[in-house]
Amino acid sequence: MSQHFQFLNLPRAMPKEVPVAVRVSNYAEIYGEFDAAESKAQASRCIDCGNPYCEWKCPVHNYIPNWLKLVQDGRLFEAAELAHETNPLPEICGRVCPQDRLCEGDCTINEGFGAVTIGAIEKYIVDEAFKQGWRPDLSRVKATDKRVAIIGAGPAGLSAADRLARAGIKAIVYDRYEEIGGLLTFGIPPFKLEKEVIKTRRAVLEAMGVEFRLRTEVGRDIEFQALLDQHDAVFVALGTYKFVDGALPGLHLPGVHYALPYLIANARRVMGNQASPIIDLNGQRVAVLGGGDTGMDCNRTAVRQGARKVSCVYRRDEEAMPGSRREVKNARDEGVEFLFNRQPLAILGDRRVEAIRIVETRLGAADAKGRRVPQNVPGSEQDLRIDAVILAFGFRPNPPAWLNAANVELEASGLVKVNGRMRGFQTANPKVFAGGDMVRGADLVVTAVHDGREAAAAIADFLGVAV
Repeated sequence: MSQHFQFLNLPRAMPKEVPVAVRVSNYAEIYGEFDAAESKAQASRCIDCGNPYCEWKCPVHNYIPNWLKLVQDGRLFEAAELAHETNPLPEICGRVCPQDRLCEGDCTINEGFGAVTIGAIEKYIVDEAFKQGWRPDLSRVKATDKRVAIIGAGPAGLSAADRLARAGIKAIVYDRYEEIGGLLTFGIPPFKLEKEVIKTRRAVLEAMGVEFRLRTEVGRDIEFQALLDQHDAVFVALGTYKFVDGALPGLHLPGVHYALPYLIANARRVMGNQASPIIDLNGQRVAVLGGGDTGMDCNRTAVRQGARKVSCVYRRDEEAMPGSRREVKNARDEGVEFLFNRQPLAILGDRRVEAIRIVETRLGAADAKGRRVPQNVPGSEQDLRIDAVILAFGFRPNPPAWLNAANVELEASGLVKVNGRMRGFQTANPKVFAGGDMVRGADLVVTAVHDGREAAAAIADFLGVAV
């Protein structure tokens, strides 16, 4: 059979999935890995359609058909090199990207035959290449005397550090946490992204010349002006950490938790920090409010903590959920109950959380963003008995005061304002660049990776360094 028609006889396959009864007892990743033969077979399903919709839908525009062909040909190191040309963190995106809404969702053969298993192959390429000793080749990079401070060791900051190192620019990354990764380490649970993956990436970046200064908070441990004075440019990639609370009555009650503090505390404990406080929901009836990927992370973490029951409350229907369909399926498989078309009205209780009042909704007309607005159905209120509630409504920017002091302009929403100069990542202060969630609003890991990559190119242009 022609190599372009392998998909007719070879069905889509995913790496082996750990059985539910086993995986909910620990925090290990729930998907195994393809071996070389499985990766080659699944890559052969790509029809190399000429106008690769997968590549266009990918926010970093990965050369997907090209590295799938290299996998078919057994040219692993070349595939790893090509994957890194567009994505400084491919092994991470292969794990946490919602491929069903991005590359795989736009795969030409998705309808009727099942998309090529792009994410799992991307993960295989880099994991296996690292195991076999592949590392980025910087032998032809000419070092410059330029130094750039990066504030934030999350996906945007790490992506920028990689690209600056490849341009011969010294990148020094400052972060308040004790490990790199930001929410990759402390927000995304290990069952989606094991932390050894981040440790390996740190070793790779340090070998490239990137320097990390952790447990260092700008504005407390070092002044922002000092960074401006000591570096040729600064890239700010702080993300969005201010949670949305929905202004619900009862937020003051014990038993009300917010998604990020909950996930961060649990991640620290899983990583071995036994002294770190933990929000333990063992034996409790838990309601998670919100239908995004962070909500799914909270659902599945509560299950692993031994919660008696976990209910996910979302005000729209399942089709309208912003989270990955795969994550919704995983949560449902692990026993999470979904209450769609339910709007929370109030958290109830005397001395602590006892229930949450919810009301049924119907979707009305679309808003300015094209999303249908949920409308409450009168007389449909009910009280859901719970012991704890986790708010996962989303996140907003929380810009530090030192940005204003450095003449960095902000939008009314608190997002950092960037201009059209230097590829759209330069702020009102010409030495300061910004990208990721604190510029675009809470978004995907891969969009933050894109911004870090492009911001690094803009900084290189600003410094007169060829890339």
